[in-house]
Parts: sequence; structure tokens; C-alpha cells
Amino acid sequence: MSMYTLSGDSSQEKAVKLSSRGGVTNAIEGRHNKTADVVGKGPETALADGSDIPEKEDALQRKVTAHDWNGPDDPENPLNWPLWQRIYHTTVPSLFGFAVTLGSSVYTPGYPDVEKRFKVSSTVALLPLSLYVLGLAFGPVLAAPISETLGRRVVYLISSPIAAMFTLGAGFSNTIAALAITRFFAGFFGSPALAVGAGTNVDLWAPVHRAAAASAFLLAPVLGPAIGPAVGGFAAQYKGWRWTQWPILFLLVPVYLYSLGMKETYKKIILQKRAKRLGIPPPPKVGPSGLAAVKFLITVTLFRPVRMIFTEPIVFFFSFYIGFNFSVLFAFFDAFPIVFEGVYHFDRGFSGLTFLGIGFGSCLGVATTMILNRLRYHKEYLRSHKEGRGGAVAPEHRLYAAMIGSFGVPVGLFWFAWTSRHDVHWISPVLATVPFAWGNISIFNAATLYLVDVYGPLNGASALAATGLVRYIAGAVSPLFTVQMYDRMGIAWATSLLGFLSLTMLPIPWVLFKFGPQVREKSHFDTIKA
Repeated sequence: MSMYTLSGDSSQEKAVKLSSRGGVTNAIEGRHNKTADVVGKGPETALADGSDIPEKEDALQRKVTAHDWNGPDDPENPLNWPLWQRIYHTTVPSLFGFAVTLGSSVYTPGYPDVEKRFKVSSTVALLPLSLYVLGLAFGPVLAAPISETLGRRVVYLISSPIAAMFTLGAGFSNTIAALAITRFFAGFFGSPALAVGAGTNVDLWAPVHRAAAASAFLLAPVLGPAIGPAVGGFAAQYKGWRWTQWPILFLLVPVYLYSLGMKETYKKIILQKRAKRLGIPPPPKVGPSGLAAVKFLITVTLFRPVRMIFTEPIVFFFSFYIGFNFSVLFAFFDAFPIVFEGVYHFDRGFSGLTFLGIGFGSCLGVATTMILNRLRYHKEYLRSHKEGRGGAVAPEHRLYAAMIGSFGVPVGLFWFAWTSRHDVHWISPVLATVPFAWGNISIFNAATLYLVDVYGPLNGASALAATGLVRYIAGAVSPLFTVQMYDRMGIAWATSLLGFLSLTMLPIPWVLFKFGPQVREKSHFDTIKA
């Protein structure tokens, strides 16, 4: 611990105790005022005895402000937190995401019981599934204002208990209307944890290391729905449809307790708390405040994403590509019982286990994204440093996983279509879901990283909101017509139709890899120029 004198105002000297890491560890003392306002960056500093400052500490001697981090090594910057802390804070949104997305599909094995219990059609009995997924689409409208004004931590701590309460209500519902409404709000209040999870990862990880963390987080929207039917199948078979809701609570409660150790990761809120703690001017407010700020955030999270869908070719094509893939995933919730219960005569519990092929394929997709990022993106990052470009990498280098994965979706669909027969062993259609899921998550992960790199933090958030809106709306709608489509067309041709549609979208990542720079130049929004 050393005492340094910061000079920069002839009328006032301020003593600040600094640790060896440069953090402020004591109150700032003023000669004339006990509460000192320290502003500015890079003042000349000297030791109290007038000797020179050691070179290794020279960069740390700056006036303390709340305008920005105190240099690249500021210990309060989440990028500089210990590795274990960053891993912990990364797992929180991942676990919340898994619990919330599992809640979408865990209901599906129980919908035949709902159909009988409330004497409704299969389409109406599937509404609680569709409305839950629709709630996931609109949750970011709630998350953005809270995250911007109060921080990301508050979003996790407030929204998740409300989602749990509506899940509890769904389990005790005595009418189909009550079940559908409570499921919608369970999804609506559960999705903010998903919405701010991407931002949390951006706070914690530098771009060169972000792919691994983001891939683990982005696995949740696919792995949750894949595991849900396996859990819900046995719950519905042995305990009834109401027990399909309790696994959501069994996950949400321990994850919520696990999340209580979180710290805030959002830069703006951290700097505001620093200013309050040290009694220095807060960060300058940028943009509107009050109700105008809420209006602005709703615009950013709802209207801007819609605008980007129709004005930005990159957002348009990836939104509908990802949306299609997820609509197929949710269509499988209806198709699998038709195949494995109707053709292979599985009971509901074992029929749900067949979704584990999707879970395995999703894990392979995450591994693919991480490996290709290490082999290709990281290599370009190092080359950029050697060439003096400061680590700037063209966003198109994020697309390798999507390019390779684009073949997995049609291969899996055609394989599933023409092997789901009595004379073919049941393991074949299960294995067919592996390349489909591998391709799906590879495209999803690569596109997400690409959009963030192209549009930056703010517009990138709107681009991701656009893909999320299309993804979950498509997922909400597809189960409502899947049964009718499979009844009329048969398993082979209904699934083949999906396979042919996937072939029309296969060129998207390849075309953007080739022509992405030209497309970015014509964007209506600020984009990276690398």
C-alpha cells in the first residue's frame, strides 16, 4: 500500500490510497473539501517524498472517475475478474436458460391428458405450449428497461420468481383458459433471463474468447427443449399432466438460489455505484431519461428489431433461417409421438427419451463452434495483431460453423423422413436427429456471434432480438399445424417437405461469407468496417 498525491488543480491536492493493483482503497481527502471531486484522465503524479514513480505503477496513477474504467486493468471491469468468477457468472444465465426453455417442451407429453381432461381438440390442448413459446418472444420488451436502469442482476432476481409463480399456477389450473394464460406469463417472465444472458456474456468475455462462453449459453435454447420431453414423458405417464409443470420449479428454485451470489456486470451500473461509493460525479447520462428512456428502450427492443428484419438483409435471412430451424424443432414435439408411439409403439416415457438424440447433436454443434472459432477466428485475430490492425477480424470468420452446419439440417430431415417405418429399426430415426440438431445449433451459434460482431453492442442487441422474435413466433405456430400436416401427407413426405425447405436456405451463410463485406457497406445501421 502506497500513498500518492494526485495533482492537477493548483488549489487542491488529493491523497488517494492505492493498492498495488491500482484500486481505490480509501476515501479521497481534500485540503479544503472533505469530499473531493476527482475528474479527468492521466494527470502527472509524484510520490509524496518527491521521488519518481516506479515505471510499473506509472500507468495506474490516474484521477478516479466514473466516466469510464480506470484503464485496461481496472479490477472492477468484469473482463478483469478472476476466471472462476467469470465462469460462475456465465453459468447463471445458461442454467436459467435451460430451465426456462425446458419449460416449453416438458408440457408436450401431457397434452393428450389435457385434451381429455378439458374435453378440447388437440389444437386447443397444444395452445399452452404455443403461448409459452410466444411469451418467450416478448419477454425482452420487459427485460430491456429493467436492465438499462437497474442492471442485469436485478433482471435475474426479479423475473425468475414471477415465472415460478405462474408455473405454479399452471400446475393447479382447472380450466384450459387458465392453463394457457398462466403458461404464457410463465414464458413471458422467464424469458428476461434469456434476453440479458447474451449481454452478460459480452460484459464478461473479450471477443476472442467469447465464442466458448456464448456457445455454452446458446446451447440452452436447444438443449432445454430436447430434455423436456424425456422428463415430461415419464411425469405425464405416471403422475398426470400437472406433474409436467413441477420439473420447471424443481430447476428454477435451486438455480435462483445459485444466482444470489451474482455481482452486477453491466458497465453503466457498476460505474454509477462506484460514483456513489466514492462521492464523485456519476457517469454522464446519454440519451433520454424518465418515460422517454422507457419509450426509447421499447423502441430498441421491439420496433427497431422489426425494422431491421425488413431493412437489413443480414438480419432478414438469418432471422428466417433460424426461425425455420426452430419451427422444425418444435414441430418434432408433435411428430415424435406420431413416429415412436404410432409406428414403434413406445409408451410416452420412452418416446420422450428419443429427444436425447437432439440433445447429443446440440452438444456436438457447440463443440464444432468452439473448435472452428479456435482454429479459424483465433488465427485471424493473431494475424491481425501481427499486422498492426489491433486484433480486428472480419465478422465473416464467425460463419464457418454455420456453413458446415447448413448441410446437417437437410441430411437429418431426409434421413428421418425415409427411415421412420416399421421395417427400419427405431434407432435410425433417432440417429437422424443428431445431424439435424448439430446443424441447427451450429447455425444458431455462428449467426449470433456474427450479428453481434457486425452491428456492435446496441444494434447487435436489436438484431438478436429480431432473430429471437422470429424464432419463438415460428416455434409457437408450428405445433398448431404439425399433426394435421403429418396426418394428410404422411411421415415421409411431411418431413421431406421440411427437408426441401431447408435446402432453399442452405446457401445463406455461404453467400454472406462471400458477399458479407459488400452487404455491410450498404447497411442503414453502423456496422464494423473490418
